[in-house]
Amino acid sequence: MESIRLPFFDWLFSLITHIGEETVFLAVALFIFWCVSKKNGYYVLCVGFIGTVLNQFLKMVFRIPRPWVKDPDFTIVESARAEATGYSFPSGHTQNAVGTFGTIAVTTKQKWLRIVSIVICVLVPFSRMYLGVHTPLDVCVSFVIAAVLIFAIRPIIEKGDKDPKFMYAVFICMSALALALVLFIELYHFPADTDAANLASAEKNAYSLLGAVIGIVIAFPIEKKFINFETEGKWYVQLIKLVLGLALTVGLKAVLKAPLNMLFAYHAVSNAVRYAIVVIFAVAVWPLSFPLINKIGKKS
Repeated sequence: MESIRLPFFDWLFSLITHIGEETVFLAVALFIFWCVSKKNGYYVLCVGFIGTVLNQFLKMVFRIPRPWVKDPDFTIVESARAEATGYSFPSGHTQNAVGTFGTIAVTTKQKWLRIVSIVICVLVPFSRMYLGVHTPLDVCVSFVIAAVLIFAIRPIIEKGDKDPKFMYAVFICMSALALALVLFIELYHFPADTDAANLASAEKNAYSLLGAVIGIVIAFPIEKKFINFETEGKWYVQLIKLVLGLALTVGLKAVLKAPLNMLFAYHAVSNAVRYAIVVIFAVAVWPLSFPLINKIGKKS
């Protein structure tokens, strides 16, 4: 990979690799949930959450350093270093990208969208290797995990769409899985040479995942029983729902960070509370505005 690096490719793959970040996952998942299909939105969220729990667990079990840490002579594209946090194996960006766009590829009826999604599923893993922040093993394992989850979870979501109690049970199981990750991080006696920064990152991610899934457990029955919003709407109505909703969701996530950190003395549990609130807002609060937004669309 190093032998084919050029400034243009450095820029291109540095741009492509951002598709695997949490913000993109959040934006795509909420767009599908708010504007396309609640069932498929839950599908993306389930694949993403379960995949990330497994990803974080494997990172802390194997604790494999980044390529340039293992080999000081190994060079990377420097612009990618800041985002390459935590242990190397397996690749989180690959997990996010393949899980998110793989679900789109198997659910969409639009051929062009399926092709674009598959291309993204290939390019993001490649970008991680090109930039030098992951090895082929890192990305291949994440790719396989995401692919297995895509096909394993789809029939579960189909059944859950017909039986809300079953879907609720799925979310409870996801919470138990996230809690297991938190307990593993908190209680396991890691070796003395475990990198403190990586351990702190894993703890933060574990609590964030737990909070997000708890948020779904709380919000799902509320939305199902009292809101039950429709995803259809004119294109400009959908744009308002998405842009304003994302702005409020991301803004809430940012605003809550400092006060919750102070409230919980900067313990990672603050991330659990923050992500739970954000998910509850996205699933069961922001959709309360949809009837009003749809009325505006009908008047115009």
